[in-house]
Amino acid sequence: MTDSILAARDGDIATITLNRPERLNALNREMWEVLGKTMRRLAADDSLRCIVLRGAGGKAFAAGADIAEFASERADARQAKGYGELIHATMQAVAQCRHPTVALIEGACVGGGLEIAAMCDMRICGSSSRFGVPISKLGLTMGYGELAGLLALVGRAVTLEILLEGRVFSAEEAYRKGLVNRVVPDGEVEREAYALARRIADGAPLVARWHKQFIERLSVKADILAAEWDEGFACFDTEDYREGVRAFLAKTKPDFKGF
Repeated sequence: MTDSILAARDGDIATITLNRPERLNALNREMWEVLGKTMRRLAADDSLRCIVLRGAGGKAFAAGADIAEFASERADARQAKGYGELIHATMQAVAQCRHPTVALIEGACVGGGLEIAAMCDMRICGSSSRFGVPISKLGLTMGYGELAGLLALVGRAVTLEILLEGRVFSAEEAYRKGLVNRVVPDGEVEREAYALARRIADGAPLVARWHKQFIERLSVKADILAAEWDEGFACFDTEDYREGVRAFLAKTKPDFKGF
């Protein structure tokens, strides 16, 4: 297993750590692949009762996607579609895990990091944590596969606010928006998240799995046509996308033209 995704176990509670602290745990292709495989492997383990997801280093759960690899991995719509299918498969591995999942959030939780956290069942963060999806500044869309989790969590109005405004906001605001279940002092995030995991693990495991299954079944699912799905990657063929990535890497303000 790659060192960028770590898996550990303490009895009936497993921990998955996004382990790239020097990049604020920014997610690259390898991490998406291994995270999905790890979630599927742990989901199949009947002896587990809860999984905690966290970021290494204490400064970020994950600061989104690794923009530095976009030129080689998401250069156009065709290439981005393949990458998007990988991300969607990993998101579904998190969302459809039979065991309850808890996101332990320290520091930044933005972009792809927030998308992963939204797929978890519960989220605990520190008071100085920051949230947002500033992809409008990159000329990017959030694909259907990632959008589903955020929309199901906070609804249409808040999802649109997050995506259209592209603002990074506080933990308290995230709580008011329904993005997190609890905000605790920074030094207590780990203790509170694992106390929550312990309370979940002490419950009847079959009941926890059934409740997840029942709630999933009751959730409204849109039937997305193939052409609509592909449109989710059209942004990668635009000049605005190339300008957004260029400006991000150059640390300058993008000059979007609308094409």
